[in-house]
Amino acid sequence: MAVKQTAGRRDLGEFAPKFAQLNDDVLFGEVWSREDKLSLRDRSIVTVVALLSQGLTDSSFQYHLMTAKKNGITKTEIAEILTHAAFYAGWPKAWAAFRMAKEIWMEETDGCARAEHENSMVFPIGNPNDGFAQYFIGQSYLAPLSNSQAGIFNVTFEPGCRNNWHIHHADQGGGQILVCVAGRGFYQEDGREAQELHAGDVVNIPVGVKHWHGAAPDSWFSHLAVEVPGENCSNEWLEPVTDEIYSRLK
Repeated sequence: MAVKQTAGRRDLGEFAPKFAQLNDDVLFGEVWSREDKLSLRDRSIVTVVALLSQGLTDSSFQYHLMTAKKNGITKTEIAEILTHAAFYAGWPKAWAAFRMAKEIWMEETDGCARAEHENSMVFPIGNPNDGFAQYFIGQSYLAPLSNSQAGIFNVTFEPGCRNNWHIHHADQGGGQILVCVAGRGFYQEDGREAQELHAGDVVNIPVGVKHWHGAAPDSWFSHLAVEVPGENCSNEWLEPVTDEIYSRLK
């Protein structure tokens, strides 16, 4: 079966028509299409290693990594291919290649884990929590559920994600209630041991208490954040939760 490629004509058709024709019709239309000589899977391996050896971890390398995945190269196999090639092509080149390969092969794994997590609860994950991203380590998501009477938000943390230390303030009333709905996470008050959280757990957070909460290192985690009504309520964001503190969690 012939491999169809149009990038040459699309990107260089007017500027270098002959190069575009050789790229689309000869390199891909003929060489890549000789599956009776070498499979597409094997050609992907050869191409990835050849580009890696030259240090060409650019958009073309990204394309060929994506093609390798499409042609059946698994995450375990690409890791082994790049590790083996590193001894011959160069360690720094392999580091650059791994950064790109990790993104490509992890997309599917992360997407499946996220979908499985979302299906385990009745609330949506929502959108990336970009408005508060500066106060989080890792990616979080926010789904507003109610803005009437009391603010209720479903907050979802990817594995390893946590918010910074922070304090809820109010002249009267205020504070926050966490209702855990899916996954595994942690809540910790300053000066106390971290508390492991699971679906069904409830945490009452009074005003004036320095604390943080987030996902376990190996699990997605979602909780409802219920804003307790009060007067002059505010949130004081503090320093991030260090890797040293977080690494103590299991």
